[in-house]
Amino acid sequence: MANKIIEVQNIKVNITSINNSDYICISDFTKFKDGKSTSDDIIRNWLRNRITLEFLGTWESIYNPNFNSVEFDGFRREAGLHTFTLSVTEWCNKTNAIGIYSKRGKYGGTYAHKDIAFEFASSISPVFKLYLIKEFERLKTLENSNREWDVKRILTKNNYIIHTDAIKNYILPDNDYYKDREWLKYAEEADILNVALFNTTAKE
Repeated sequence: MANKIIEVQNIKVNITSINNSDYICISDFTKFKDGKSTSDDIIRNWLRNRITLEFLGTWESIYNPNFNSVEFDGFRREAGLHTFTLSVTEWCNKTNAIGIYSKRGKYGGTYAHKDIAFEFASSISPVFKLYLIKEFERLKTLENSNREWDVKRILTKNNYIIHTDAIKNYILPDNDYYKDREWLKYAEEADILNVALFNTTAKE
């Protein structure tokens, strides 16, 4: 599925979909931070935190039946030590995690399930997180509106076929006088569907 883009405080943030779940590019968030650290460094430092690992482990335990909890326990014991480092790739490979992953090429970066992405946004900036949630919800509202319109359009198309067949078989008289005027009856009945589904006539 093609990526979608939202803009959060002048930063473009990529969103993709996997198995009907939204994954947000958290590498894009790091552009909000000043300094010379790369996005990989910022994400690595976030992963080193014990609270972060507890959150990730709990999320995987809830949503991922193949999560390797043994490997997770090992990471959790080391979290917080000065010598402890962890990359997204290592986390995924050793625990079979599905909540976060790294991607190369076009639209590359580190993507995280929206639950995890919002948690990471807290470490970037509480203000950034709030605007992220606001823009994400706006996107979902727009998508739902478009989906509802598509459903109504399909219903109208299918019901119109049923409607026209019913008009032809049961409403229109079978004589030559009405043959030239039957379109008026079809248009009248079609507007009944428009009002029922869209609360407006074709002319309106």
